[in-house]
Amino acid sequence: MSEAHEFELIHDIDLAATPEQVWDAIATGPGIDSWFMGRNEVEAREGGALSMAMPGFTGTATVTAYEPGRRFAYRSDPAEDGSFMAFEYLIEGRDGASTALRLVHSGILTGDWEGEYDALRKGNPLYLRTLAQYLEHFAGRTGVPVAAFGPQQSDQDAVWLAVTGALGLSKDVAEGDPVRLTFADREIHGVVDTALEPSFLGVRTDDALLRFVGRGGVILTGHHIFADVDQAEAERAWTAWLAAVFA
Repeated sequence: MSEAHEFELIHDIDLAATPEQVWDAIATGPGIDSWFMGRNEVEAREGGALSMAMPGFTGTATVTAYEPGRRFAYRSDPAEDGSFMAFEYLIEGRDGASTALRLVHSGILTGDWEGEYDALRKGNPLYLRTLAQYLEHFAGRTGVPVAAFGPQQSDQDAVWLAVTGALGLSKDVAEGDPVRLTFADREIHGVVDTALEPSFLGVRTDDALLRFVGRGGVILTGHHIFADVDQAEAERAWTAWLAAVFA
C-alpha cells in the first residue's frame, strides 16, 4: 500500500448572496452542477448519499452533516488504498444580504500525494471563485455541466498558448480581458473572470461559465451552460473544438 498522508485545507470566501442562496448552491444537485464538477445528486439528509458523475468517473459519498443554511458536509467512500476526501461547508450570514463561507477540505492522500495536495491547494480557491461568479451572475439558474477532454500535449505551456490563442487572448491574460471565440459556427463573446497561468482559465459569457483546466499537458473543460442544451451533445461539440484547437 502507498504511504498515507492526512491533509486539511481551509478556505474562506465572502459571497454576494444570501445564506439560502449559498445553501442551494452547495447542498443540492442542481446547485453543485452549476459551479463545481460533473453531474451531482444529493440525498437531502444526514446519512444520505451523494454522487458525482463525469466522463470516465463516478464518485460516491455520504452526507455527514445537513443543517440547512448553516452546515453541509460529506465524505467520499474510501478507496482500496484507504484514501478519501471530506468536504465541510460552514455558512455565516452577514449584513447586506452577503454570506461568509468556509470550506474545510480534508482526508487522506496516497501515491503522488504531494502533487495532488498542491493541485487541491491551488484548485479549491478557483472553484470557490466560480461559485462566487455563479451566485453573482446566474443565481437561481441551473447550469448544465460540460466536461470535455482535449488531446495530450507536450506540456502545460503548450496548452496555455493554444487555448489563449483560440480565445483571442495574449499569453499574458488578465482578468477583465475581452474574449472572442468561434464555436459550432457561431461567435461567442465574453470576459476573463479568472486566470491562473498555466493551469486554469475562466471565461464568463451571457449564458455560461466556461472553465479550461489543465495539468501536465492535459486539457479539459469544466463548463456550466445556463441554457437549454443537451449535455452529451455539448460535450461532443466541445471535444471537437478542443481537437481542432490542438490539431
